[in-house]
Amino acid sequence: MEKQNVIIDKSRKFSIRIIKLYKYLSQEKREFVMSKQVLRSGTSIGANIAEGHWAPSSADFYAKLGISLKEASETEYWLYLLHETGYVDSKAYDSIYADCVELIKILTAILKNRPQPKR
Repeated sequence: MEKQNVIIDKSRKFSIRIIKLYKYLSQEKREFVMSKQVLRSGTSIGANIAEGHWAPSSADFYAKLGISLKEASETEYWLYLLHETGYVDSKAYDSIYADCVELIKILTAILKNRPQPKR
């Protein structure tokens, strides 16, 4: 049995929430531009983490996690805009935004504590 990887699990669950948010925004709210942006950046977080999990080197691993952090930051931006423009209500926003911030904190901690190359 494979050991549970917290960041992979959380990013997968977050991606599913983002996909459901996209479906709601496009079908119910008829919002297509920001919803597509949040779909792209929000699902990219987990995709890059998954890629990094199988990276051939630690440098590639940390590079993929760095991309995930950038995508999480972008997702945070789109979520903010969707909330401020009334497409996402406060209850839904607070919940999904908290998950996004948690991913940012985990990724930041991993990247901050990476081993430094020997010189």
